[in-house]
Amino acid sequence: MGLMGDKARLLETDRFVHAPDDGRESELPMDAMEAAEASDAVTETGHRRAAEAGDTAAMSALGAMLLRRGDLDGAEPHLRSAAAAGDRAAANNLGVLLHQRGYGDEAAGWWRIAAVAGSAAAAHALGRHYRERGDEPAAEYWLRQSAESGHCLGAYALADLLEHRGDIGAERWFRAAAERGHREAAYRLARLIEDGRDTDRRTVPAYGELTQQEEAEQWYRQAAARGHRRAALQLGVLLEDRGDIQEAGRWYLSAAKDGEARAACALGYLLRDAGDEESAAEWWRRAAQDGDGNAANALGALHADRGEVQTAERWYRVALDAGDVNGAYNIGLLCAEQGRAGRGEQWYRRAAYAGHREAANALAILLLQRGDASGAEPWFSKAAEAGSVDAAFNLGILFAGRGDERMAQVWYERAAAAGHTEAALQVGIVQQRDGLLGDAERSLRCAADGGSAEAAFRLADLLDRKASAAGDGPADGERAADDESLQWYERAARQGHRRAQVRIGMFAAARGEISEAAAWYRAAAEAGSRNGAFNLGLLLAREGSLSEAALWWRRAAEGGHGRAALRLALLAARRGALAEAQTWCARAVDLGPPEVAERAARLRTALQDELSA
Repeated sequence: MGLMGDKARLLETDRFVHAPDDGRESELPMDAMEAAEASDAVTETGHRRAAEAGDTAAMSALGAMLLRRGDLDGAEPHLRSAAAAGDRAAANNLGVLLHQRGYGDEAAGWWRIAAVAGSAAAAHALGRHYRERGDEPAAEYWLRQSAESGHCLGAYALADLLEHRGDIGAERWFRAAAERGHREAAYRLARLIEDGRDTDRRTVPAYGELTQQEEAEQWYRQAAARGHRRAALQLGVLLEDRGDIQEAGRWYLSAAKDGEARAACALGYLLRDAGDEESAAEWWRRAAQDGDGNAANALGALHADRGEVQTAERWYRVALDAGDVNGAYNIGLLCAEQGRAGRGEQWYRRAAYAGHREAANALAILLLQRGDASGAEPWFSKAAEAGSVDAAFNLGILFAGRGDERMAQVWYERAAAAGHTEAALQVGIVQQRDGLLGDAERSLRCAADGGSAEAAFRLADLLDRKASAAGDGPADGERAADDESLQWYERAARQGHRRAQVRIGMFAAARGEISEAAAWYRAAAEAGSRNGAFNLGLLLAREGSLSEAALWWRRAAEGGHGRAALRLALLAARRGALAEAQTWCARAVDLGPPEVAERAARLRTALQDELSA
């Protein structure tokens, strides 16, 4: 056999992978289509004549035309003749034909001949053949030959093999294929870059270079523009994350129309956030019917919010059937909202056994409410170890209830480190009690920043004490608006913290702002603060409204405020109601504090002497 030449090089295709139909061919006028068919017929006739005359290139071209048409019986003799005469394109195409007939080993023989002669397409086909048979070293050898010859599909197949093995060289070949227009390579290159596995990339890009996210977006765009629906989905995610909602929606829509269920689900969320629940439900329904459990859960939540419990549960079951364990958890929540805790427990258990951490936490709470602390602990632990911050906090509560402060603090600290506001508050309280004021301040700041009114009040009080200890604490009436402790008191007060409201009222009263002080005292008193009620009574008494002051002192005294009881006793004594005055004196003695109890006891003795005189 002579050396294989370069004749009919354009016919070297990869198993005749057809270009995607973009719809243009069917738009040709009928006469143009007939003209094209006539031209092909003329070309085929010419190749037949030349082939019959022994022209190797014509045999190869004619065999390729017939193979493309699907006429395997007609193509094979021409390809065999041309391949035997040394035409490498014919050898490659003969391998394709034999592979289609199921003769893999014979196909590999012809591909080897063509590959040795320099056919990149044949080297690619041979590499794929060896990979399908599990011979990865041989597959890598031939795929590398193909890729290094510039064959796009060879570069992609080599990258796929290397990535499967965890080889960092995969990125190079995905890039090579993507640069030649391979859309799947562009998509997978973008995923590599986005996941941070592009080892050749600088941590800080040089001037003019793209950042990691920018380059990933560029490759997603290339793949999406070529119709890659998963690339369109990922591009939508990137755009949504940076706030470009309109363009994200367009790519989600493109992918969803191509059948990408996750894109349909994401599009549903965008539509819901835009206020179009009906369109959102339609896309979720499409996605759920295509097996997307997240979309089914979203539909369930939509119907649950509307009070359509049975429909909600049906969609949650669809999610569960799709393999989304959130469906079981959501049915558990639905049962709990309906007061069916017993039925909810079985769904929580199902989800918890499948590894759903929030279901494990919910199950533990149910058991704890039932008094089964020993049964609750392992589920709290399982949820916490799986990353549930709420479960870690609940474990802290569980151990604190047992008196095990050391373990309680361990779990509180773990939850606080993950951003749990109430856990940070508990950690700060313990640190302050133990004299670790610097640590306590940091913990209380975290909790206060997280929205805890109690933490804001405690932080303000801690800052006050710190300033007083340093000798530079301002007097109540001299606090400036930028005083940090005042700002935290005000934040806590606005959140409804009664002690903070009383404190802000005291600052206002010290500045002579009586109406503002009264407003804060009243807010605290109406929320149940006995100190707020007592202080409001003092302000009203100073303004001459003794009858209204007495009403607030009575509320404070009935809540356990000793000084309010003493004030009521004095009022009763002044108007001659000695028996009533004695009753309030007795109440003040019982409530204290010591100096109040002492004064109330003296007044009671005097009243007794008056009554017995």
